[in-house]
Parts: sequence; C-alpha cells; structure tokens
Amino acid sequence: MNRRNFLQKSLLATALPAAVLQSSTARANVKSDRRPNLLVISTDQQFAGAMSCAGNPHLRTPNMDRIARLGTRFDRAYCPNPICVPSRTSYMTGRLPHETTVTFNINRHEVVGDCGASHFRAAGYDTGHVGKWHIPRPLDNREWSGFDFIAATRNNNVDFDIPAAAAEFLRKPRENPFLLFTSFVNPHDICEWARMASGIEDRLKNGDIPPLPPAEECPGPLPNFDIPGGEPSVIREHQAEPGNDRTYPTRHWGGREDGRWRQYLWAYYRMVERVDGFIGEVLDTLEETGQADNTAIVFFSDHGDGMGAHRWNQKTLFYEECARIPFIVAWPGKTTGGGLDGGHLLNLGTDLFPTLYEIAGIPQPASMRGLSAARAAAGDPDAPAHPFIVVENNLHPTYGEGGVDGRMVRTSRWKYIRYPEGEDPEQLFDLALDPGEMNDLANDAGHRDVLRQHRRHLNQFIDETNDPFPKVEV
Repeated sequence: MNRRNFLQKSLLATALPAAVLQSSTARANVKSDRRPNLLVISTDQQFAGAMSCAGNPHLRTPNMDRIARLGTRFDRAYCPNPICVPSRTSYMTGRLPHETTVTFNINRHEVVGDCGASHFRAAGYDTGHVGKWHIPRPLDNREWSGFDFIAATRNNNVDFDIPAAAAEFLRKPRENPFLLFTSFVNPHDICEWARMASGIEDRLKNGDIPPLPPAEECPGPLPNFDIPGGEPSVIREHQAEPGNDRTYPTRHWGGREDGRWRQYLWAYYRMVERVDGFIGEVLDTLEETGQADNTAIVFFSDHGDGMGAHRWNQKTLFYEECARIPFIVAWPGKTTGGGLDGGHLLNLGTDLFPTLYEIAGIPQPASMRGLSAARAAAGDPDAPAHPFIVVENNLHPTYGEGGVDGRMVRTSRWKYIRYPEGEDPEQLFDLALDPGEMNDLANDAGHRDVLRQHRRHLNQFIDETNDPFPKVEV
C-alpha cells in the first residue's frame, strides 16, 4: 500500500464510529496466546534531551511524550558506541562492539553473535522489522536475524514508508504475540543539512523541513558550546583529517557569532518533530487495531548528535550529546506512566534485549551479559543495576581501517574517558556539578582517588569482557 492510499484509508477509518472501528479491528487481531506484544520504536541520532517530555522548550514531540506518559523514561541511558553500525550491531546481538568485531561505521565485518530477535521467533512470536537496518549481516537472512516480516529497508531514506509497512504488519490476523521493530532515520538528516549549510551538495532524504528562519530567531548556541580545556588531542586530529569535509563540515564554521550554529539546532529540532509525526501514525494504528492494551512499547535512539556542543556536529564522541540517548519503557499493567528513572545506568547494547525478554517471559540467553530494565521501569526498588557501564568508540581515519579506540566509564556521578595515545589522553567530569562537561578534572590533584577508581573500573571491564583495549596503570 502506498503512502497516499494508507492516509486515505486512515482518514476513512477515523470517520467511522469508534465502537465499530475498535470492534472490527480487534476481531481481526484476536490471538489465543496472551503473552504481551512488543513494539520497538527507534530513531537515529537523537540526544536524550531532544524531546519536550525531557523539558526541552525548543521543540514539541507529542508522540514521544505519549509513550513517556504511559511508561518510564530513563535519564541515564547510553548507546554502546556513538555511531550507527557499531551501535546497531551491538544492541541487536546484545554484545559489546569489541565482541561483535564491529567497531566503526563500515560494512565489511563478520558479525559475531546471534540476533536477539531469533529467540523471539523460536519462542513462537511473529517477528517483523521495518525501516533502517545498517548492520553488516543481511536482514533477509531470517535464520540469523529472526525477522519474518521485512519491509522499508532502504537504509537512510525510509521514514515515509515505515507507517504503512508497520500498519500492514499490525493489521495481520494472528494467533501469536508479535515483536515489531520500527527503525526510523531522522533526525539523522542533520548530517545532510550541515553539508548543505556549508555549500556541499546534498539533500534531506526523509523530507523537507520548514523554511529556515534568520539566525536571531533560532535557539542560542548551547551553554557548553566551547571546547573544554584538556580535551584529548586525538579528537580534533580526527576531525581535521583530510577527506572529512563531508563528515565534519562545521569544522570550517566560526565561533558563537556564526549564525549557522543556531540554525543547526533549529533544523535538528524540526527533524525530531518530523519523525515524531511518523511515530504517531504507528501508535495510532496500534490503538486502532485494539492491541495497545497488550503491547509493551520500548523507545530509544541508536546514538545522539553533537548539536553544536563543544563545536561538534555528527556523533562518535563520548560527550553527553553524542552518547546519551532517550530510552522509554511503557509496559501495560506494570508501568504507572509518567515515570522518570534517574538512577539506573543503562547500556543500550547489552540491556535492550534482556529488557524485551523479561517483558515477554523469554529466558535470557547465557551469551548476553546485560541487565533488564523492565523491573526498574515498573518501579521495583530491588531491580538489578549496573555499578558502572562502558561505552566504546573508534576515531577512524575517513572511514578506513585502523584509527584510535577510546573507552568511556560512566558511574552514578562521574564520567571517565580514556584514549591510549595523544596528548591529554584522559578526561574526568563530575556530571552532578558539570553536566555540560566543561571542567576536566583528570589533572586535578583533589580528584586523584576518583580518577584511580575509574581506571580500576576500566581495567575490570577489560578483564571481564576480553577487551583488547590497553589497560591503564592505576
């Protein structure tokens, strides 16, 4: 069904009496297996704070807010690696990037690990994936991926197609519960927008945004616009590499006075709003088919975006805007709605599928070391918690082999960053007092004990996960 026909059908449906609509669609989707359905909704390149339910006054996301009103929003959720291919491969397998061997954005790896959806398929769930894949194993290898229904798979140009494809899946009569992944692209198009704003030819692949207003009418640069002192030298060396003009066109922009930074934020927020509208269409179909009361919804993004913080566009870095993501769990009968969890640390790569398994009542495979967020979402004070999590990255040379690996350790208050080479290879931030990460304490004598403790955490992680990252002297 094309998008026009789908919208016409939706308009016709909304003209019917609600009781008739709910009765007919509910009958079409009656299932004998009453285990909960799972609807997984993801965006691409969305920072945790880029939602109106997170208190951001510069955009309106009524449909993300709609999920948050039904569930629990986790305020300390991080991606496993702040770039598409490693992050997606990690959360689909439940393994860390160095374990999957997919550590940067290139499709030439042999993925290590099973796709988590295959266990749902084996447990009798109807499985579907619509939208962006971007993992270096074929989605249509159903024995590996676990997805039987596949649609709208053009990697970065699919948002228009997803609501209709999701509706086709959701409207199927079935006796079994379902797992449906809907994988949207925006606000990823901010990459293309930055190029266009820099005079580089490109286009917005997932639809135009409203006309750009003058810079003075756009949000001001973020308070942490400047580069913090003591930043590891490998970061700007990576940004300045020849051939990275398309990746980092903003490296040629000026300082705060350059209005493009303000327009960048405005455009980014419009792209978040655009994808929010598509998400609303999927949620509407879920309700119209009478399945919302028995469907848990998990919403997240694969990584964030620099948003101009620290004069950075794109992703890749460990700064909050790039690495911290939205993560919401709405579980009918379990989550009370409108909850905010500010205590549990989550790593999307290891914790997504354990969360889905617990909701569905499927045993977690022994190969996955992650923790489920389901009990925490339901407000269980004894829910399991990570004492710390580790995020990985790779500052690769223009999408080639090699590069410089990095690691980030996040504890309840602190963030520790380590690169194995270059000047100033470490950063330490007190996120309770310095959420913008402007005051690096790695060389502060008063914080030597905190620094050593986080070095020990990193070394523990290296030992426990067989991480090839070099251990650091404590």
